[in-house]
Amino acid sequence: MMLLWLILILAVAGVLSWLSERWNSKLPRWISLMAPTITLVLVLILWRRHLGQMGLTQNQQWLAEIDWKWIPQLGIGFHLGIDGLSLLLVLLTAFLGILAVVSSWTEIRERIGFFYFNLMWVLAGIIGVFLALDLFLFYVFWEMMLVPMYFLIAFWGHENRVYASLKFFLFTQASGLLMLATILGLYFVHGRNTGVYTFDYGHLLGTSMAPSTALWLMSGFFIAFAVKLPAVPVHTWLPDAHTEAPTAGSIVLAGLLLKTGAYGLLRFVIPLFPGVSSQFAPVAMILGVIGILYGAILAFAQTDLKRLVAYTSVSHMGFVLLGVFAWNSLALQGAIMQIICHGISTGTLFFLVGALQERIRTRDMNRMGGFWSTMPRMGGVMLFFALASLGLPGLGNFVGEFLVLNGAYQAHAGLTALAAIGFVFATIYSLWIIHRVFHGSKAEYPPLPDLLVRELAVTGVMIAALVWLGLNPQIILKTSQSALHNLQQSAILTQKGTMSSPGVDFNRARATPAQAKVARSAERPFGQGGMP
Repeated sequence: MMLLWLILILAVAGVLSWLSERWNSKLPRWISLMAPTITLVLVLILWRRHLGQMGLTQNQQWLAEIDWKWIPQLGIGFHLGIDGLSLLLVLLTAFLGILAVVSSWTEIRERIGFFYFNLMWVLAGIIGVFLALDLFLFYVFWEMMLVPMYFLIAFWGHENRVYASLKFFLFTQASGLLMLATILGLYFVHGRNTGVYTFDYGHLLGTSMAPSTALWLMSGFFIAFAVKLPAVPVHTWLPDAHTEAPTAGSIVLAGLLLKTGAYGLLRFVIPLFPGVSSQFAPVAMILGVIGILYGAILAFAQTDLKRLVAYTSVSHMGFVLLGVFAWNSLALQGAIMQIICHGISTGTLFFLVGALQERIRTRDMNRMGGFWSTMPRMGGVMLFFALASLGLPGLGNFVGEFLVLNGAYQAHAGLTALAAIGFVFATIYSLWIIHRVFHGSKAEYPPLPDLLVRELAVTGVMIAALVWLGLNPQIILKTSQSALHNLQQSAILTQKGTMSSPGVDFNRARATPAQAKVARSAERPFGQGGMP
């Protein structure tokens, strides 16, 4: 029942926050702060309980599972499961959920209860996405997280919030409907072949289909998840949504919603369609490299501080796309590290940008400068997260990007060399932030308050997390290794049992000498053949 409680605690807290505002305007804040905190404690208990059981077999891959009948006539079930991959992402959701609540403590002054209702339901929907093992239920949670986010941007956003919220809604709903059509297509193909109509993930793995059908279905899933990632060229909704969203909305968008796209690629696209995914992998990796370079260049060109940080997300998530479709041990482990560390570092950057905007009432970098003398604590913390964003060795972001490049090099050396240029651009835009905001000509503002104790406490925890992950990445690698190994094995078994790519090993589909070693490594358990 713990999996159900992870969702219900947040959903119920949202309702209580909305109702409690009529009695006391402070109650919604405290209720919303307690909900992700309790969720975090439950996940940590689950993590601790199962940390020694990560070497699970394919038939024992779920650390905890719920499988109830919901609409059996249509093959729809309430099926939740958690493995090492989803556990890490649920942990990240609770962690950043606390940050999102704290960031809104003084920023949100109108319709406070309804704001926290939407925030809690976004978080509940995100956790549901990470836990759902029934594709229809997955779609329900997918919509559940998007609608409240639309309201967060539309009601509590900044000057162009209506435009940004509508653009967000159109992009996400169009991709969501495409995903629903793809899910239904897979449902009917499986039912026609087996006589069993089901949305269950475990049953849909290995569904036999013609290569052309597999290509269409894979494309539908890929586009839907690429929009959410976001990948170039379907990324244009992100800068506007980030810029106009309240601080909590930006934290959730960068730290969590983007990760649902990466999770979908890992959990669904390649395991369900390994044959055509292997053929499409070079294209996906090219899109990842384009995202890395394009996002970094556009970040440097921005004068709006929030928009600059938003474009860095496009660049960093390009590394995730590159790592996922390299599909070997190092690249996949690097993608997971990048997902976790990007969520922490960029989420905290948006927290700091929101704190700065609350003080000076602008995001325009042309109106900033010289703030280090009046806000040295904020400058020092911002410098730390800027260095984390550029991949400073010793921090978790460096580990993730290094592993991705190491794994991707074995799959495609040329693309990896281009992706490595992203480090140079990241250095430029990260130091550009510090120079424009905290150094240079001093902007004329009355004395500005430095980071408060509440803000220092939260950012201090985030700093400790990134340093810990940089010095001890094995905790993440150990937690995710069994889940990633099971995903790789699912892809191999699916290839052997379907018509889409008979007898083809995903890791050998692009049969170049440089990849023979990758294929052999992927067939062995994680931790052997090149694991750091």
